[in-house]
Amino acid sequence: MTGSPPLGQSVRALLTNALELYHDSPATAGQLHHQLSRFEEPLRVAVTGPWRSGKSTLVNALMGEQVAPVEVPDGQQVFTWYQDGSAPHAVAYPAGYELPVSRTADGMSVDVRRWQPAPVNDLVVTWPTRTLRHTTLVDTPAVPDAGVEAPPTAVADMILRDVDVVLYLTRDARDTDLHFLQRAQAGLVARAAPVNLLLVLSRADELGGGRLDALIAARQLARRQHRDPRVGSLCLGVVAVSGLVALAGRVLGEPDFAALATLAATPRAELDGFLLSTDRFIGQQFPAPVAVEARRALLDRLGIFGVRLAVTLIRTGSDSRAALAAELVRRSGLTDLREAVARCFVDRREVLQARSALAALESILHTDPRPGVERLSAGLEHVLTTSHDLRELRLLAWLRLHRVGFDGDLAAEARRLVGENGTGVAARLGVDRPTTAELWRLSADALARWRELADDPVLRLDQRRAAQVVVRSCEGIQARLRHRP
Repeated sequence: MTGSPPLGQSVRALLTNALELYHDSPATAGQLHHQLSRFEEPLRVAVTGPWRSGKSTLVNALMGEQVAPVEVPDGQQVFTWYQDGSAPHAVAYPAGYELPVSRTADGMSVDVRRWQPAPVNDLVVTWPTRTLRHTTLVDTPAVPDAGVEAPPTAVADMILRDVDVVLYLTRDARDTDLHFLQRAQAGLVARAAPVNLLLVLSRADELGGGRLDALIAARQLARRQHRDPRVGSLCLGVVAVSGLVALAGRVLGEPDFAALATLAATPRAELDGFLLSTDRFIGQQFPAPVAVEARRALLDRLGIFGVRLAVTLIRTGSDSRAALAAELVRRSGLTDLREAVARCFVDRREVLQARSALAALESILHTDPRPGVERLSAGLEHVLTTSHDLRELRLLAWLRLHRVGFDGDLAAEARRLVGENGTGVAARLGVDRPTTAELWRLSADALARWRELADDPVLRLDQRRAAQVVVRSCEGIQARLRHRP
């Protein structure tokens, strides 16, 4: 955008100035160098939540292979980092032990015996997959319940310190889950840009006792949760996902499909009663010619809800492995989640990495004060208040919470223009495959409309200021059009 240096450039300058101030502190200088180097890395996305919230299952679903969890010794809290690479590889830190990795029929096996009994904090796994080209996924230890007394180096603090984006998994967004979201918004930087967290209603297939409409009910619950001010003020959005159904869709094999097709061919009157519970499904009186071992495998792959859903989908037209797999992924909510991550986070990679660097710098200035930090603190606050990228994110959060007071159509246009649907020119203007002339016309119309709103004395001051942010975004769109080849 016009009028001030790009956010990444401003933050790099701040970090360089901080390095001069802390040149005599190897530990702090190392942290600052680390933040500078992160601008060249993919976005770091943590998948976290309480125990049994489905973290590893969702990581596997996102990657499309069963690679998580990696077995760790009892009592150790290990962060597992999955990054792209040409061949499977694993290294345990801080010792730096290389661990043997092998592919299996289901995905990956890591031999953890080599690191024992050395303590391990982080396990970096290199795994060749398209999913990791733009993001590094972090499977975290379970976040302790808010009622549990946590040590100073709490898992939650480690997550918030080391990643750019958080996918926080919960079954029902209870008050204990909101404690983590509140901690995520602590600090000047977090309050200035509260936009790096998505709440994921995981295990959505279990909602309402696993009825066939459970995923629909979960999406409705997600919309209600985001309208709740306690939730909506702390995260960018709420998405409902069944990680188990999503993973089944991504790794569904022909033997699985053949067994499911056999079930679907069995008359409903004979089969449906056996799909009500796992005990009946693996019982001896089962009416379909599917071996008990195959039925157990289906339960491991899909769960009883997923089996019922898959049988129904086959009966209603998803009569090939590819068609069934695609429909399972779509219904699971995984597509919605991946699109939300791409739209809200990957498209703003440098902005979110700059936000992470500013948060790290804020922490350093607070924990290690010395003469000269006042100048750096002033520079940090200046970046927070003047960066248009951060203003866009703040306005997007306010618009989602209906704090600005624009009517529905105007609010929707504002959200689109500041990048809710993506930061590209066409996405901001809401068109597919437009001509350059059309982009110019749409951007000029939007700029004129929002300039008029920004100068409208009838509007409240906060509405005029919101309109000014949209005007700046429209000017940025036109600046990008002028520089198009």
